[in-house]
Amino acid sequence: MVSEAPSTARPPGPGPERAIGVGVAIATRDRRDSLLQTLERLAALPERPPVVVVDNGSADGTPAAVRAAHPNVPVIEARRNLGSAARTLAARALDTPVIAFSDDDSWWAPGALERAASLFQRHPGLGLIAGRILVGPEERLDPTCTEMGRSPLPRDPRLPGPSVLGFVACGAVARRAALLEVGGFHPRLGIGGEERLLAIDLAAAGWGLAYVEDVVAHHHPAGPGRATRPATVPRNELWTAWLRRPFPSAARVTAAVVRDTARRRQPATLLDALRGLPWIARERRVVGAALERSIRALEAV
Repeated sequence: MVSEAPSTARPPGPGPERAIGVGVAIATRDRRDSLLQTLERLAALPERPPVVVVDNGSADGTPAAVRAAHPNVPVIEARRNLGSAARTLAARALDTPVIAFSDDDSWWAPGALERAASLFQRHPGLGLIAGRILVGPEERLDPTCTEMGRSPLPRDPRLPGPSVLGFVACGAVARRAALLEVGGFHPRLGIGGEERLLAIDLAAAGWGLAYVEDVVAHHHPAGPGRATRPATVPRNELWTAWLRRPFPSAARVTAAVVRDTARRRQPATLLDALRGLPWIARERRVVGAALERSIRALEAV
């Protein structure tokens, strides 16, 4: 059993801190043109953040194209699809205390990274900022941001915004030490709902997560976007529940996912989830009662 400390249990640092640097971690696969546009936008930021790209085995010449167009951007070639774990690899390669995540079709607004850096300085218990994401040329607010802004969790005055237990990776900024302390993105979850497990692990380790409206990211989806629900999302919902939730809660989640996959006629999703039982049994660490109550409060909304 793992019991969590309060969300901002980290002690304040001694005295004034030096300026915190922010690096950008990007995971990509077969989106060369979109990635090159994103790198141009990041290079134009006033903060001039260092960027590391991890290529998840692209077949479209992405690594060579990045090296030709942006010779100062390191490219790590994973040679296979690491999924979201590629972001962790990029974070390890960066030496900045703060890591901002971008997808190959998302980038940060001017001043957003500077704002995030100042908040991590002022809030030593802050582990992750979920920023405001504007989608497409119309700059529509991502619906997840609306939900986070209305979070039912008690407001913690030591955090710079509403407390949350989730985020969208392309609009998130993390304290590097917190991210690596909990192991980063789980290597088995791939892409699709992978953020929830990391959010729970950060909270269980005592780090606060907050939604901050004036840390802004832009997302112009190069693919179908999150309107299309990939099969990995329900699978990862099950795996996250089985890894961290008490058995009654995991059973409720399982029942809901079974109903949803039956309605969508996705039986392969359940079979894929069942294949994970052996490693889940080895890695299962149930969160404490206080954190479980917070998770259930969010489910009730």
